[in-house]
Amino acid sequence: MASGNPFGAESQLKTADGELSYFRLQKLIDDGIGEIETLPYSIRVLLESCLRNVDGFVVNEADVNNLANWSAESPNPVEIPFKPGRVVLQDFTGVPAVVDLAALRSAMVRLGGDPQKINPLVPCDLVIDHSVQVDEFATRFSLQHNVEKEFERNQERYQFLRWGQQALNNFSVVPPATGIVHQVNLEYLAKVVLTKDGVAYPDSLVGTDSHTTMINGLGVVGWGVGGIEAEAVMLGQPIYMLTPEVVGFKLTGGLPEGATATDLVLRIVQMLREHGVVGKFVEFYGPGLSNMSLADRATIANMAPEYGATIGFFPVDDETLNYMRRTGRTEAEVDLVDRYYKAQGLFRTDSSPEPRFTSGLQLDLSTVEVSLAGPKRPQDRIALTEMKSQWHRDLGETFGKSDPSETSVAVEYDNQNFNLEDGSVVIAAITSCTNTSNPSVMIGAGLLAKKAAEKGLTRKPWVKTSLAPGSRVVTDYLEKSGLTPYLDQLGFNLVGYGCTTCIGNSGPLPQPISKAINENDIVASAVLSGNRNFEGRISPDVRANYLASPPLVVAYALAGTTDIDLSTDPLGQDQAGNDVFLKDLWPSQAEVNAAMESSITPEMFREQYGKATEGSPEWQAINGGDGDIFAWDEKSTYVQEPPFFVDMPTTPAPISSITGARVLVSVGDSVTTDHISPAGAIKADSPAGKYLQENGVTPQNFNSYGSRRGNDRVMTRGTFANIRLSNLLAPGTTGGVTTYLPTGDQTSIYEASLKYKEAGKPLIVLAGGDYGMGSSRDWAAKGTFLLGIKAVIATSFERIHRSNLVGMGVLPLQFRDGESREELGLDGTESFDIELDDDLKPGQAIRVTATKADGTQVLFTAQCRVDTPVEVEYYRNGGILHKVLRDLAQS
Repeated sequence: MASGNPFGAESQLKTADGELSYFRLQKLIDDGIGEIETLPYSIRVLLESCLRNVDGFVVNEADVNNLANWSAESPNPVEIPFKPGRVVLQDFTGVPAVVDLAALRSAMVRLGGDPQKINPLVPCDLVIDHSVQVDEFATRFSLQHNVEKEFERNQERYQFLRWGQQALNNFSVVPPATGIVHQVNLEYLAKVVLTKDGVAYPDSLVGTDSHTTMINGLGVVGWGVGGIEAEAVMLGQPIYMLTPEVVGFKLTGGLPEGATATDLVLRIVQMLREHGVVGKFVEFYGPGLSNMSLADRATIANMAPEYGATIGFFPVDDETLNYMRRTGRTEAEVDLVDRYYKAQGLFRTDSSPEPRFTSGLQLDLSTVEVSLAGPKRPQDRIALTEMKSQWHRDLGETFGKSDPSETSVAVEYDNQNFNLEDGSVVIAAITSCTNTSNPSVMIGAGLLAKKAAEKGLTRKPWVKTSLAPGSRVVTDYLEKSGLTPYLDQLGFNLVGYGCTTCIGNSGPLPQPISKAINENDIVASAVLSGNRNFEGRISPDVRANYLASPPLVVAYALAGTTDIDLSTDPLGQDQAGNDVFLKDLWPSQAEVNAAMESSITPEMFREQYGKATEGSPEWQAINGGDGDIFAWDEKSTYVQEPPFFVDMPTTPAPISSITGARVLVSVGDSVTTDHISPAGAIKADSPAGKYLQENGVTPQNFNSYGSRRGNDRVMTRGTFANIRLSNLLAPGTTGGVTTYLPTGDQTSIYEASLKYKEAGKPLIVLAGGDYGMGSSRDWAAKGTFLLGIKAVIATSFERIHRSNLVGMGVLPLQFRDGESREELGLDGTESFDIELDDDLKPGQAIRVTATKADGTQVLFTAQCRVDTPVEVEYYRNGGILHKVLRDLAQS
């Protein structure tokens, strides 16, 4: 909290639970400091944080004045220190964060300091939601079997997290099979107003998952950061950010009959990607908000990373209060939010002044139509009526198949014979918090399943179906509404509570189906209710992936193909042989509303979340050990002490030039963190697979890269090893292959990096636009660093990955406008010299010399994307955690 009150803004707020202090934004208005009433609500939340935390050191009075005078037309590009109120983690990204905390404790002891100084200083919640995989499906034992496999595979990781749970202060764990982090955050963890030491302030957070933005739907400012940045916040550091531009998105009208929140968000993703909002805030406003449920808002906020924004913010209003009541929050909590936001001028009504925005868009909700997005990107929206024709175009233009009927393969599976063709839907998954947090679309899927089952329709035998909600409350209301039996009948049995298909934990396809696809080059399809459909993400067997609402997922399971026009073609025949169309099954909004009203109660939320941190008997039986220092086990293949802080000097070396660097990886546009960071299955013949086998792990026990994020030896070997990565230095190959330039031999990226390290050669990456887009994967930066890569030169960077590179001491450089690798004639075989000195400045122009094999040189200037003064300090120290450790050791 603030050590002073230079603006005289501290005041008292009466609540149902007594009196609290708060820092009044109105005081700035009274003193003539800025036009606060027309600032975007999201900027006002950042302003309150600065006002409350002014201490003359981390946060200065100038920071308050800068934000209070935010200019919509041209925000002053100065850095803001933002101190979020809490941190949320999921287990894939959370385990390495806790590993780093454990490593910091070990390093602190080596530096002669107190390991107890290494503790989260703000509340930190870790939700284990990324470890469950869909191994068994379409049976009543699916949940039990998948949970058993989850605990079997992840025992070491869970032991480590149990250690963290007892050793670290201010740190809690929500055990497996409870829910997905963002849905748990929305329904339970978020308070909307936080209190500490008698002071009330807006709930705010950062999370180690890009879809942390889902909480923006509840009026809470928060976004995804890399684990590196999150750890710094946990250790008391602010997030430093440049004053953001804010794009206003005006919503009017209401959704038409038949359209869902999924259809709305796919339209918004398409519009905002076209507008360009990378690195910006998006704030929604207008009379349409009053016609929109909070669950719909959360669906839109969830997909902010898909439209590229830092946040997709909805201000607190009456619907926020109603949602808090519906999800079982106490009346005292609701009362505090009501009084606080109104006292602060942060409560939105239809008569509130329209905020000033940097730019704007507008959408009439009544124009939204039923849609999907794919086959590779969330922004590639396709109206349902255009789906069949677009599939034919994509089959030729994207997948190189001229005739959709040329591939048809006979398959026998589960005592049934059928043909697989291009477009066959082999995965239909109701998955991801994006939509499973929204009762409207979940009830809609159940009602559609009921009508289909009653007409005798069944899923096609080649479709792997699954239902993986983000909260146990979903199971409660589906059962109470009587819809669970119909979902089960169509194969949508409960498979687990957690991120499954959406993050690539779809599990293996049945062997005969997988074999037919791979031996016959079939372009199979997946339809899922998630937020990501990048190539190689959903399943290694599936090349065409489509995002859709849960009801459409059910419909495509019935159809069994994307080569169909569901607006005109029948899904099948009823018992009497009559054609059944999608329009015959699609529930009306009145039917959905009636089922929701009769089946969802606040008591469901209170009951489920009242025991959220207890966990199953399997969880409670795990012993993680005790003590302040984790007992690292050299034999563990899941958790190892990373080398980041081993032999770290007490003071950093000066910044100096990078000379004689060779290119390890050269890639085109839109390379995602999924391409860079190890994710999904581990191949037996890969460097990571060989390492595991050398350490006694058989291929059937490899688990996934995500589950082994606590072991740098696995993760470094898997960096840049995605099966869809095309490295231009190894043309004609995919996966983690490169050319070792001194000899011209093709080898794995990991093995080449070892040879360069032995030769004392620093490495770089050459890249195109939007480098690092996608999930907030800290291992995309950690693995890059551990491979010996010192710099990445790209046409442009996605926000989180650029920040994470700096946080690991890797230099991001950006080609100047109009220049690129192609324009400069760089083929990646050059040797690079990058001129740096210890007087590095944010955004500085950096001279780069690329020397070709024949001695000719290409000289160009790149922009240093170390964007703020504090990032320069992080880079100088070799990373953000190195600086934090040195500061704590010296304090």
